[in-house]
Amino acid sequence: MGAGAGVAEGQALTSAGVGGAVGPALTSLGGRGAEAGVGLGDVVARTCRELGIRPVLVRRYGRVDRARSRRWGLVDCRPGREEIRWGTLPTDEHLLDVLAGKDPGSVSNEPVYLVCTHGRHDACCAVRGRPVAAALASAYRERTWECSHIGGDRFAANVVVLPHGLFYGHVPPTRAVELARQYDKGLVVPDLLRGSGAFTPPVQAAQHFARQAGHAPTVDNLQPQSVQQLPDHRWRILLASTTGSISVEVSAHLDTVDARLTCAGSSPAQIRRFELHTLTTS
Repeated sequence: MGAGAGVAEGQALTSAGVGGAVGPALTSLGGRGAEAGVGLGDVVARTCRELGIRPVLVRRYGRVDRARSRRWGLVDCRPGREEIRWGTLPTDEHLLDVLAGKDPGSVSNEPVYLVCTHGRHDACCAVRGRPVAAALASAYRERTWECSHIGGDRFAANVVVLPHGLFYGHVPPTRAVELARQYDKGLVVPDLLRGSGAFTPPVQAAQHFARQAGHAPTVDNLQPQSVQQLPDHRWRILLASTTGSISVEVSAHLDTVDARLTCAGSSPAQIRRFELHTLTTS
């Protein structure tokens, strides 16, 4: 499951309308874009791609509070710049102003937990995600949001912890609160961690193998210092650890499995796997 986080430097969160279902990210937004015949959702999605961030629709777990206004959240997941800003969304079109930096919003010190419950994309996400959202919301209601597709359906239930962009998979309801509590302590939960979306898959793989080797599971440990691409789909990554430097060499492979990996998937399927070649400390 390591090295399975979707890569993005940030997240653009948009709360769904009152009573609205979480559908494909931003395609249900109303209004029209600046270009004739192009929906606002398409314009927002394209702008997010250009900025290197992921657009995500969010909603509260359980009954919708009709008195609440819609909100936007802009999350910076870049190492050393982690930040969450929130603001009010008076119209769908206002999201373009947010992405253009015209509305700075307010910085929040509270983390955010996204739980994918996007059943229309894959039923597994809703079936496995909603009990996890319920568990997190019971302990951290203001931090918890159900969300649209974030990738990795085969890892459902999926949780993303922001602002560090930590992707967790196969999360059982009984361990959901553990992720939040460990994050409050500045720690990750290695056996459920898919990786940090702030880093490329080879770096995520190197971090995964370093944690397996016993290096500290702190959130800010194992920052990449250099990434060297080698022949034959191999990489050499230098990580900074609390105990020194770690040089990790990994390679990527595509495996074919005779199984359905998701509720909506087909068999056979292909999955990417990283192999560890060397891991040395200095």
